[in-house]
Amino acid sequence: QVQLVESGGGLVQAGGSLRLSCAVSRRIFNINAMGWYRQAPGKQRELVAEIGSGDNTYYANSAKGRFTISRDNAKNTVYLQMNSLKPEDTAVYTCFCNTGATTLWGQGTQVTVSS
Repeated sequence: QVQLVESGGGLVQAGGSLRLSCAVSRRIFNINAMGWYRQAPGKQRELVAEIGSGDNTYYANSAKGRFTISRDNAKNTVYLQMNSLKPEDTAVYTCFCNTGATTLWGQGTQVTVSS
C-alpha cells in the first residue's frame, strides 16, 4: 500500500523557517500534482501550494513570496520551504499526491508559529 510520509513540522518563532517533506513510500507513475493543504482550528482547509508534473506551481496568496514548493522526482518527494513564518501560518499541514486515478494523503504535520 502506497503511503505519504511527512516530516519537518514543529514549533518556530515568528520570522523563522521550516521545511516540510513528503515522500511517497514507493515509486509510482503518472503523478499529476503534489502539494500541501493546511487547516487551522475553526478555519476552512486551504490549498497552500501545489506543483504539477511540468513543475508548474500554484501558491495561495498567503504563501506567495514566503513559501517555495519543489519536488525531487527521483525520490518521489515534495518539499515546502516556509520562510518568514507568521503566527497565522499555524495549522496542520497535509500533503497530497494526485495521480489522476486517485489522491493520496499524508497523515498531517503540525506547524506552530509563536509570536
